Formats: sequence, structure tokens, C-alpha cells
Amino acid sequence: MPNRAKKPGALAPEGSLAGPSSKLLRKLHQTIAKITLDFEGRWHFNTCVAAIMELVNDLQAADAQLGSGEIPAPVVREILRTLVLLLAPFAPYLAAELWETLGEEGSVLRAPWPVSDPALAREDELEIPVQINGKLVTVVRVAADADPKTIETAALADTKVQARTAAKTVVKVIVVPGRAVNLVVK
Repeated sequence: MPNRAKKPGALAPEGSLAGPSSKLLRKLHQTIAKITLDFEGRWHFNTCVAAIMELVNDLQAADAQLGSGEIPAPVVREILRTLVLLLAPFAPYLAAELWETLGEEGSVLRAPWPVSDPALAREDELEIPVQINGKLVTVVRVAADADPKTIETAALADTKVQARTAAKTVVKVIVVPGRAVNLVVK
């Protein structure tokens, strides 16, 4: 793998980008982290290619915002440049052509490997599955840093959960923060 860059592409201060820009940058930095771990640490090539495909799918989904200027040009350039760098170990000839098309100098294989920024990769919200007696009922969205009590409150406030527990007693609530909520109901 090429040598590592000292810093990820610093496009804007944290929190200054919103909407589709922050979503794409989040996905980009999550992809960088996944590919770096899978390629260097575990040699899982298929999952690396799958992560690249997911990023490309997200780019295609945001195609209207890319062309309309809703996403700033420096963000688009950084995403495309990094995508080519991530693709280079798996498709070197294609990556070299794309690198040249982007107007980059030198060889793509000698360019520094991108580094994931954990602050940009962090999710703002999580989807937490809610089970009743071990069966999935619904999924609730909570803040990524929500405490177990907040997650429990969100799960119990969901309309599907309320409908299934209306005439019953909730014996126990098991909250695994960031993972799941299981309600034991009799």
C-alpha cells in the first residue's frame, strides 16, 4: 500500500458542511477506515471492493446535488480523488487513467494513502432495532451518543411497541447501547 498521508483532506472545519456534503464525507471516511483495516490488517479484498461499490452507489444517489452545486466543488474533488486512491490497489490501470483524468500529477500508486478522520466518519444518529420477546418489531433512530435511558424511552415511545405492549406488562427492558433494545413482555 502507498505511504500514508499525514492528514486527511481538510476541506472545512468540523460541522461547517451540512446535508449531502456531510453525508458523503461521512461515507468517504467510513470507507477509508474500512478499506484500510480490511486491506492492511485482514487481507479481505472482497469487502474492500464492496465498500468502494457502496461509496460509488452513494455518489450516484447524490448525482443531482453534485451537478447543481449543492455540494461544493472542493468536496466533490476530494471525494473523487480519494475514491481513485482507494481503487488503485484493486484496479491499478483504471485508477491510473482516472488519476490522469482528474489532472493529478505523478503516479497514483505513489500518492499517499488517505487517512480516515474519525470525527468525519462518526454517525450523528443510529438505528437501533427493538425486539419484543426476541422478535424484531421496529427500528428507532436515536443520537449516536444517546445514553441507555434515552434509548429505552425512544423504544417505549414507538407506536408499534406501544401497540404490542398495550394490554401487557413490560417485565424487563434490556438495552445494549448502540446495538439493540429487547423488551421482555408478559
